[in-house]
Amino acid sequence: MVHEIFAHALGRSYAPVKARHPTEGRRKWRLRALYEAWPALPAFQPANFTSPGPPAAAQPQSDDADPMDEFLADGELGILVRTDFSDEPAWEAFAQKVRDAQADLVAELASGGGDADADVPMDDAQPSAPVGEPSTSAASAPAADSDDDADSDTDSTTTPDIISILDPSDPAERSRFNGISNLTALRLFNDVDIRPAPAPPAGIKRVSPPSPLVDQGGWQEIYTGKTLWIYDARSNVDECARLVSQEGDFYGTATGDSWRARAAHIPEMQFSMIYQGMKIDFNGLDKYDWSERARNLAECTTL
Repeated sequence: MVHEIFAHALGRSYAPVKARHPTEGRRKWRLRALYEAWPALPAFQPANFTSPGPPAAAQPQSDDADPMDEFLADGELGILVRTDFSDEPAWEAFAQKVRDAQADLVAELASGGGDADADVPMDDAQPSAPVGEPSTSAASAPAADSDDDADSDTDSTTTPDIISILDPSDPAERSRFNGISNLTALRLFNDVDIRPAPAPPAGIKRVSPPSPLVDQGGWQEIYTGKTLWIYDARSNVDECARLVSQEGDFYGTATGDSWRARAAHIPEMQFSMIYQGMKIDFNGLDKYDWSERARNLAECTTL
């Protein structure tokens, strides 16, 4: 359910935007409606914020089609998107590690052998390297069965894979995904929304110039939907993928921030984030990839 301020903006702008750009799709129309509304959004001040109440009528945009819906129809928790096509053997080795790790995890869960308190082993933090050692909180996890191929069919005795793998073969699709930023991936595969930006610590000024991905008038552009993992040119060498944040962490971090995780750890991390409440913990330090953040910030107003 979208923030009520955004819902009002959609009520005003979605239909006109759709009429002006009929060849696009639901996600792009929603994004355009948001960016038309930014100048008119009331500045968020927690002390005096007044809810505008629900929109006068429900908007039908959720029924509109989107070009990326076909890639999101199944029940996987996350999607690994291939955005580099320069090294087929490296990609195949990476994808197979993800499939093998997924098959092992699903088999362990199905047998009741999963350890809800186990940490995912990872390297020490650098913005350009696999980072952290995230904490996890225990929670009950449903048992699951799955084939080890992310593209395999399922029947009534199986559940969807934890991670689906998007490896387009069509040259036009490859061109569309080649080298895309975290923000572009979010805008393609997730749904845009807003929230109040995290409060700046005492004595810290708000970011200048403002950015929707960090703080624009007290609001932050965020995304909801499946977790995105991005295979890029560096993945051919470091065997890691970018894990993309759908919203900023603390003040000064940005929607679309990312860090790199090894192929063999992706399925367990995905499962733990959704079912065990695992959160990436940098002890309040900003260890996200600065180059990817700069790229997102530069692109954010280009629709």
